[in-house]
Amino acid sequence: MAAAADGEAIEGPTNPMVTPLLTDLYQFTMAYAYWKAGKHQERAVFDLFFRRNPFGGEYTIFAGVEECIRLIANFKLTEEDISFLRSSLPGKCEDGFFDYLRGIDCSDVEVYSITEGSVVFPKVPLLRVEGPVAVSATMKYFPVVQLLETPFVNLVNYASLVATNAARHRFVAGKSKALLEFGLRRAQGPDGGISASKYCYLGGFDATSNVAAGKLFGIPLRGTHSHAFVSSYMSPDEIIDKALPYSDGSGICEDFVSLVRTWLHKIQLTDSLQNSFVETNQSELGAFISYALAFPNNFLALVDTYDVTRSGIPNFCAVALALSDLGYKAGGIRLDSGDLAYLSCEARKFFCAIEKEFRVPGFGKMTITASNDLNEETLDALNKQGHEVDAFGIGTYLVTCFAQAALGCVFKLVEINNQPRIKLSEDVSKVSIPCKKRCYRLYGREGYPLVDIMTGENESPPKAAERILCRHPFNESKRAYVVPQQVEELLKCYWPGDSGKKAVELPTLKETRERCIQQLSQMRPDHMRRLNPTPYKVSVSAKLYDFIHFLWLNEAPVGELH
Repeated sequence: MAAAADGEAIEGPTNPMVTPLLTDLYQFTMAYAYWKAGKHQERAVFDLFFRRNPFGGEYTIFAGVEECIRLIANFKLTEEDISFLRSSLPGKCEDGFFDYLRGIDCSDVEVYSITEGSVVFPKVPLLRVEGPVAVSATMKYFPVVQLLETPFVNLVNYASLVATNAARHRFVAGKSKALLEFGLRRAQGPDGGISASKYCYLGGFDATSNVAAGKLFGIPLRGTHSHAFVSSYMSPDEIIDKALPYSDGSGICEDFVSLVRTWLHKIQLTDSLQNSFVETNQSELGAFISYALAFPNNFLALVDTYDVTRSGIPNFCAVALALSDLGYKAGGIRLDSGDLAYLSCEARKFFCAIEKEFRVPGFGKMTITASNDLNEETLDALNKQGHEVDAFGIGTYLVTCFAQAALGCVFKLVEINNQPRIKLSEDVSKVSIPCKKRCYRLYGREGYPLVDIMTGENESPPKAAERILCRHPFNESKRAYVVPQQVEELLKCYWPGDSGKKAVELPTLKETRERCIQQLSQMRPDHMRRLNPTPYKVSVSAKLYDFIHFLWLNEAPVGELH
């Protein structure tokens, strides 16, 4: 466990599988080639960024930097790691290389990052990683930062993708609805399930069913019983201990089962309700009573095992009314199949009729939760149909990011030995933006972000109320003057190495979640819409634009025609 700049220890990565060996083999083969060549490098600078927003949208939520800092704070190869590498690297590597590996850590690495939970855009560096000259004067030169490429991309890619997916679901569902992450059983393994729970919460979900994530990250837990619990009962007669104390401790109801049956009979005799059903399923009633006896303060029933309107809802109401007699308040119902819009509306009508008929205040506002392979499209369809759902439990499409498999983060060298480097491609979208940069967000008079701009490290920063020319990095005709009302510098030092710089303190998950929500609320609505969103502008300064194209022409080979 390494110490942060303020002296406090930084724990290792949440997932114990995240070690220096969580990388591609070619990182170590390159490491050996660098070492063997004795390549003298003053400093290597890498940018981690992505090229396109996911899910057809125009924004991304940045996540994963905390885990990156946890990794480098505890970056150390063990003897067992080195032994494995010795046997795994192709050919016979010199012993001195493995002596070198024993000594490396990230004490000389500097990491600059956009704040986790921020809204981010393509091409703008999410992380800037600067590597050391060397470990010691007696060793060959090698940029340690190269070994960070694969784990950093791994830690940021899925985290940002699923956080963005969660934010998009939140946007469609609306601020007033509760969103519950129910994806553990469908996630890509236990590590995918834990990460999904963490970053869905960051992206705006309210709770998870994942108990391990609840323990690790302090995420609120939510859940109820399954269909198996309902079908495991045959009738209420199976219940042996039928007693339930009053909520205030003033007495005990010796036969809660009879109280529920009395209420069910009253419901059956009520004119405004009797057309809904004739006889309810008794195994379901037994399961509901048993669950209520176990959790009288949090009775939430899954009502679609047999028939929602003719059995599930009446049975739930009978138990809820019996609980109300004893001073408890039932939690509500969950719908997991069928026409969710129609069934939620029917349930709400039934609850309101119960409140009116039996004068039980608040019964009509009983919580209705819906699940069953929900995604952005189904939430949007439910909104258009009209529904009475208060909370959505979302799993498969959320945690697997079914609509897009990966964000596509890349880790590109932008400067070495103080010399800017550029990666060229026939595909302009894959051309990198060279040199060590500073990144700013410019805000307009209405408080919305207008544009992100990258400048050279030594350029004067943009200032509020001063006009600045913002240029598209590669398209000469796309340019605009901007007079920002507010300027925010995006990259902050999160790991200073031994530079002596002050590091930004890592926020808590709750603080990161709050930042995400606040950032999304600041975005212009047309950038946020699901269909045909307006592209957000990412630009470079005029000086950086000129340098990019100078370097491009300088590095690109000149063709020759015959």
